[in-house]
Amino acid sequence: MEIKAKIASIWPFLLGLIFVQANLGRVNWVTSGWFFLAMVLFNMAVDINDNFQDYRRAGTQAADWKRKTNIIGVHGLSLRLVGGLMVTFAGVAALIGLGLVWLTGWPLLVMGLFCFAVGYAYAGGPRPLSSTPTGEFFAGLTMGYMITLITVYLNIYNRGGLTWALAGRVFLAAGVAVMAIAALLLANNICDEAEDRQLERRTIVYYLGKQRALWLFAGFYIAGYVMLILSVWRGDLPVWSLLALISIVPVSRNIYRFFQRQVKRETFILAVRNLAILALTTVLAEVIGLWFV
Repeated sequence: MEIKAKIASIWPFLLGLIFVQANLGRVNWVTSGWFFLAMVLFNMAVDINDNFQDYRRAGTQAADWKRKTNIIGVHGLSLRLVGGLMVTFAGVAALIGLGLVWLTGWPLLVMGLFCFAVGYAYAGGPRPLSSTPTGEFFAGLTMGYMITLITVYLNIYNRGGLTWALAGRVFLAAGVAVMAIAALLLANNICDEAEDRQLERRTIVYYLGKQRALWLFAGFYIAGYVMLILSVWRGDLPVWSLLALISIVPVSRNIYRFFQRQVKRETFILAVRNLAILALTTVLAEVIGLWFV
C-alpha cells in the first residue's frame, strides 16, 4: 500500500463529510461507511494495477528498472498472485458499489463507472493515461473531486439529489485536494523525466519542459488556496476553514526546495509532505469551523 495514495483518497472523503455536515447538518454514516470501504479497496486495486502494468509493459531495455525499482521485481512477486489480488479488491469494491447504486440511484453508477474507467486506464490499455499529458488532470479530478462528490451524493440522494450547481460548489470545496493531488503526480513526473523517456512515456513534462513544469507545480498549489478562499466566501465552508492558510509557509518552503533539486529519492518526498500538510490543516480547520458554527 502507498501511504500517499491513501492520503489522496481519505482526504477528499473527509472533505465530503465536512461539506455535508456544514451545509446539510447530518451525515449518513451507513452509506458513507460502505463507500469508504469500497474506496479503499479500489484504491489498493489501482495501486496494484499501476505496478502490474508498468512491469508487464517494460521491455528488455528496462530490465534494470524492473529489477531495482518496480515493487514486483524488487520483491520477486508472482504476477499471477498480484493479478489475483488486483481482481479480488476491484471485484469486492464493485459489488459494494452496485449495492449502493441499488440503494441510492443511477447517478452513483455513472460516477462509479467513470472512476473505474480512469482507475484502469491510468496504467492499462494501449496508451495509459499516466504516460500522457492528461495524467495529472485525471488523477486530480478523479481522486480529489469525484471522491468528494460521491461522498456528498451518498448523503443527499434522498434529500433533493445532485444538481449541477451543487456539483460546482463541491468542486470549489474540494479544489485544494484536486490541485494538491495533481501537484503530487506532476512532481513524480518531473523527477521521472529521464526514466519516462527511457520507457517512452510522454507526460506533460515532456511537452512543457522541466522549468515550465516546475512553475505549473507551484501554480497548482496557488489555485488550490484560491479555491478554498472562494468556497469560504460563498458560504459553503466555515470561515474558520481559512486557518488552513497557515500551511502556506511550510508548503511554500517545500516548493522552493523542490525547485532547487528534483531527485526522486531525495525531494519527491516534499510533494508528499505538502499533500499531508494540506490534508491535515484543511481537515482540522474545517472541523474547528463546524465546532463553532
